[in-house]
Amino acid sequence: MRVAIVGQQDFGKSVLEAFLARGDQVAAVFCAPEKPGARSDALKVAAQEKGITVHQFASLKSPEAQAAMKAAGADLGIMAFVLQFAPQDFVGIPKHGTIQYHPSLLPKYRGPSSINWPIIRGDARTGLTIFRPTDGLDEGPVILQKATRIGPDDTLGSVYFDRLFPMGVQAMLEAADLVVAGKHHEYPQDEAQATYEGWCRKGEARIHWASHVDFIYNLIRGCNPAPGAWTTLGGQELQIFDARKIAVRTFGAVLGKLGEVVGVSERAFQISAQGGRIEVLRAKLGDGKKSAASDLIASGAIRAGQILGS
Repeated sequence: MRVAIVGQQDFGKSVLEAFLARGDQVAAVFCAPEKPGARSDALKVAAQEKGITVHQFASLKSPEAQAAMKAAGADLGIMAFVLQFAPQDFVGIPKHGTIQYHPSLLPKYRGPSSINWPIIRGDARTGLTIFRPTDGLDEGPVILQKATRIGPDDTLGSVYFDRLFPMGVQAMLEAADLVVAGKHHEYPQDEAQATYEGWCRKGEARIHWASHVDFIYNLIRGCNPAPGAWTTLGGQELQIFDARKIAVRTFGAVLGKLGEVVGVSERAFQISAQGGRIEVLRAKLGDGKKSAASDLIASGAIRAGQILGS
């Protein structure tokens, strides 16, 4: 088939390579312009290396973007990790329309941080959806869905890179084949079940040590590796990445004050929270680099009795 790919970064690049690897023709690639000083988009670089026409429009609503999509003469539009708004006048141009990837089980977790939030909320299941883009936010009819488990110690990184990323690439190929062959079924999303989530950014990633240890641990997992759950230590920002939860089931067994470093070993340090402790294995202090907790301990930056977040 002849496709036009709209996307960006590594997921868009992998989708491009997957279609090419099986002999499909990529007529054009559309990706957002890079911000000043940013490195070149991985999808853009891969497409240019293969001699594929690349378009970077500030808006896909522009007449120029629509003209470029018409000129591509695509059988199908493929939207792979798209943050730009794509209007119906654009996505409806290919012969069989356009399909889009979203990393959640729609209509749950519509929005841009749909991988973070299920983990932060403590869900045991998430997945991906291939759907028809409409002018609403992730509201179009569903073509295909794939589910995956969220383990109790999974992180944003493990859920996305180990499962939703490779599953998503294959799902786009599968859905494209169904649509072009006319063998797909589309069904509307149940609006009664819909949830909308905004970005998970620094403001949402701050740790409040008065929260229950389960919530804090889920926040750390759902923000690892980005945006990075954080607290403060002596006026500096301390981001926590790899960690473990130590639950306490006995009344009165919680050590120290909330947010206090209550245990330090050669390789980790523990912080008190409601209902247990967080054991930190990897973190980043101030302007330093991500490092093993053992390095912060050896440097003297972390000591028992310190209060975080105050």
